[in-house]
Amino acid sequence: MSEKLNQLKEILGEVTDLRNAGAVLGWDQQTYMPQGGSEARGHQLGTLGKLAQIKFTSDEVGQLLEDLKAEFAGVDLADDDAALIRVTARDYEKAKRVPPEFVVESAIVTTKAFDAWMEARQKSDFSIFRPHLEKVVELTKRYVSFFPPAEHPYDTLLDDFEPGMKTADVKVIFENLRPKQVKLLQKIADARQVKDDFLYGRYNEKKMDAFSVGIATQFGYDWTKGRQDRAPHPFCTTFSVNDVRITTRFEKDNPTAMLFSTMHETGHALYELGSKQEFDRTPLMGGASLAIHESQSRMWENLVGRSFAFWEHFYPQFKKLFPAQLDGVSLKAFYKGINKVEPSFIRVNADEATYNMHIMLRLELEIGMVEGSIEVKDLPEIWNAKMNDYLGITPANDAQGVLQDMHWSGGAIGYFSTYALGNIVSAQLWEKINKDLPHLDDEIRKGKFDSLLGWLRANLHVHGRKFDPQDLVQKITGSKIDSAAYVRYLTKKYSEVYGL
Repeated sequence: MSEKLNQLKEILGEVTDLRNAGAVLGWDQQTYMPQGGSEARGHQLGTLGKLAQIKFTSDEVGQLLEDLKAEFAGVDLADDDAALIRVTARDYEKAKRVPPEFVVESAIVTTKAFDAWMEARQKSDFSIFRPHLEKVVELTKRYVSFFPPAEHPYDTLLDDFEPGMKTADVKVIFENLRPKQVKLLQKIADARQVKDDFLYGRYNEKKMDAFSVGIATQFGYDWTKGRQDRAPHPFCTTFSVNDVRITTRFEKDNPTAMLFSTMHETGHALYELGSKQEFDRTPLMGGASLAIHESQSRMWENLVGRSFAFWEHFYPQFKKLFPAQLDGVSLKAFYKGINKVEPSFIRVNADEATYNMHIMLRLELEIGMVEGSIEVKDLPEIWNAKMNDYLGITPANDAQGVLQDMHWSGGAIGYFSTYALGNIVSAQLWEKINKDLPHLDDEIRKGKFDSLLGWLRANLHVHGRKFDPQDLVQKITGSKIDSAAYVRYLTKKYSEVYGL
């Protein structure tokens, strides 16, 4: 290894340490921090972010990258060191455009915004959150201005979460997908509705938590390298390849949501834990993109966790824990119940057939806010109108509508489309997995997931950020991100559930 590469890795390690220290503070903010700590926490996060930004965007790093790009010219793109230089150079060129002072300001604004969002959501009052979101949107527009003009200003934001993806690309994918999903939904609406009332009774929270933890363990989550805590909005966070944590929440009016939330976040965690140890403290650690990340969370939550094969094994255990709630409920009835298709207000609890409609709605709002055609003050009204347009229902209050997600409070404008893209990628991967593992269903029926996790580790997780997402999907499945497999999956599954 060259001396210059060693120098670069040493600096990158320090940058990563600073960012991960900030991530620890962010995790604490959403889990254990007392409300009074908010203002100080914003400054703490700002300081760490500024130090990381200054160190990463230094002239020393720039010169090392230029020298190393020349040194590694012609080296195979799959080479770890060549990939590190390529990915770091890309991150550097973007980060160099963002002033350290802006990083500090963003940290302070979003920390206050998160607290305001929590209060607003609790009180179902958008007016509490509105001035903070207006500041976040203004910061977002300023961030976009640091970069050369793109085809669409939203492209700059989308690229932070989905490298190489354009707004126009996402629109094409969604425009192709939406009529097919709408057609399926119409068929389901004409069919006899399944019952799911047994899912909304009084379930013991501690028992539900214990069962959820057991499922995460079965999936392969290593509790020596992680933990689960409670948060207002479930998330997964990474401090190193050997410290990846998840959170969940219990909803009294929808108790089984806790189980699927844990499955979802475990999917994220398994991906992070599967990175090469050598990638720790470097930009190669983590997922290729948010779409690839969401493909993992949605796969474990839905393609595994809502499958009939899964519950063939786990339903007897679940029914034993909750005999009164599930009295007289057969395995088949339970399976249909957890896969009931019905327009709903809350995105994270939406069924697979309607979920993408929630994402398309948010994408339209984000694009509108960024290009200036939608003002923050009008969001509740527009949100409700689009909910009625997309799903035929209107939220009764702000908590049910525009305040349900935390993403905008953290400045994560550009994120939402990756959930739908993740659904699409999960189905593409699933088809390939089942070709390579023809007995996978039988293994899931036995509560065994070693082969599935092993396949994901070998074919996807191990690569970290080495490859661009489209190239990675192409490398694994033979095609770039394409919704055909997802449509096949939804059609087959819901034809069985609803007898279409």
